[in-house]
Amino acid sequence: MQNTTLLFDEIVRLAKRLPPQERIRLAEQIAPKISHDTKELTTPRRRSLRGTWRKVEITEDDIMAARQELWGTFPRGDF
Repeated sequence: MQNTTLLFDEIVRLAKRLPPQERIRLAEQIAPKISHDTKELTTPRRRSLRGTWRKVEITEDDIMAARQELWGTFPRGDF
């Protein structure tokens, strides 16, 4: 890790010594690679959800039971 820091510091020092036009050229060559690398880091692969609910069968009775469970103790007189 220490060698990496020294190498980075040396690269920055050398880049600062370049004329402005050469620094622009350096940035133009490095920027696309950085953009590509950061997209890979920040964009996780998404798993397809196709077919997730295929084998699940929810009936009207299931829905009514869930509603009763959720709303069964709801105080109606407070309105």
